[in-house]
Amino acid sequence: MSTNSAIEWTESTWNPVRGCSRVSPGCEHCYAERMAHRFSGEGGAYEGLTRLGRKGPRWTGRVSLIEESLAEPLHWRRPRLVFVNSMSDLFHDRVPASFIGKVFETMRRAHWHTFQLLTKRSERLAQLAPSLPWPANLWMGVSVESQKYLSRVADLVTVPAAVRFLSVEPLLEALPDLDLAGVHWVIVGGESGPGARPLEAAWVRDIQSKCATAEVPFFFKQWGGVRKKDTGRVLDGRVYDEMPALAT
Repeated sequence: MSTNSAIEWTESTWNPVRGCSRVSPGCEHCYAERMAHRFSGEGGAYEGLTRLGRKGPRWTGRVSLIEESLAEPLHWRRPRLVFVNSMSDLFHDRVPASFIGKVFETMRRAHWHTFQLLTKRSERLAQLAPSLPWPANLWMGVSVESQKYLSRVADLVTVPAAVRFLSVEPLLEALPDLDLAGVHWVIVGGESGPGARPLEAAWVRDIQSKCATAEVPFFFKQWGGVRKKDTGRVLDGRVYDEMPALAT
């Protein structure tokens, strides 16, 4: 069964993998950890998750492969934007390359959808890319939260995806060295929920200016904060909803 998504830049989610582990500061307030814990029932017994007292839910590093979910998109007849593994990372080191290949094969077969796949594990992405079937309906992205992780962009632009994109969320500092050569789309957003770290408008404006200069679509997802609905999505008097063209 597909899951309709409230994420502004997609329509549905598909999760053939469950469970994850933290790899960088952008993971500190992981929404997927909170969501998994919320839906796990009394005691928070979600597979691959534990609860550390006041620190809240934490991934254990355990990853489950959901074989029965592999064919789900083939049964969705209406074309849609599908965010792949919103609750995990397909390129986690505990996900076998053979299973990643199966996920890519499903995306290739379900050619009427557009799949959006994000990872923070860009080194493994670049390593496996030559052995994967890259369909025209796959948008491949990496998450970048600070200058320290711009190497993920360098890894991304080596892969033969039809659309390569950046999820700059949560943006934790300015990215003056961001290079958009080989990038087709940029999403920017602030952190939301308990303990949300602040987002400065100057950081966002700088990235939007870089996108305008490079003619790269720019999508501003949110200012974030504890109450993200109150802060909204307006940047300098407008909403930025720019996206790449869908594959035909």
